[in-house]
Amino acid sequence: MLYLVCTPIGNLKDITVRAVETLKSASLILAEDTRHSAILCAEYGVTAPMISYQKFNEKSKCEEIIERLKAGEEIALITDAGTPCISDPGAVLLGRVIEENLPYTLVGSACAFVSAAVLSGFDLRSLAFGGFLPEKNSAREEYLRGFINFEGTIAFYVSPHSFERESEAFYKAFGSRKAALVREISKKFEECVRFTLGEIPEFTQKGEYVLVIEGKKAECALNNLSVREHVLTYMRQGMEKKDAIKKVASDRGVAKNEIYREAIEL
Repeated sequence: MLYLVCTPIGNLKDITVRAVETLKSASLILAEDTRHSAILCAEYGVTAPMISYQKFNEKSKCEEIIERLKAGEEIALITDAGTPCISDPGAVLLGRVIEENLPYTLVGSACAFVSAAVLSGFDLRSLAFGGFLPEKNSAREEYLRGFINFEGTIAFYVSPHSFERESEAFYKAFGSRKAALVREISKKFEECVRFTLGEIPEFTQKGEYVLVIEGKKAECALNNLSVREHVLTYMRQGMEKKDAIKKVASDRGVAKNEIYREAIEL
């Protein structure tokens, strides 16, 4: 299990009880600066082994850590101050953890949309918060238009009982972008469901939800081709037809079935 542990940004007493317990029980602590983190650990009697893990070595050390996680170790990652992955190391390792479908969680954050953004595994070099959507359809559409061209990750608060209705508005505004529905953050049934807008993922209609959406991607040069030629280009590169259709849908920000209709005879 990988624990992304939030640390105080100033006063050492701002750390949570769970964060201290997690650091004490970890088999290994990954620290941005071991000398800096040693002060925090000494304050709370944390004696777990600690190694350096920062932006200059996170890629080279990543695979070794993945193997240790696969072996069942409980590893904690901390930065000098604040939340891992928010302009701090952690994103590379978290991306690999998600690829390998290994368990992970965030410990010590007190802000739901920030926690959900980290748990999504999306690029967090830039992050916007949209809160709850307006109730009226017209106001909702106008509100979402303000986020359409934002290239960073976007987080919204959603109700589990209105998500299916609101998902249409998200799809209409953003097309087939990748998204993550995060619920019950830091609780027993914490869950992060990844899907593509335009689909309705299976989810438990209970608890608090945050919807995290990837930002607008730079225009793909192949978008100037017809849909058929766009799909054929990827197929000529060796992709299976279904994978080519999925890639084209992603490039163009539309639903896969729209591309499929155009490419059905290929």
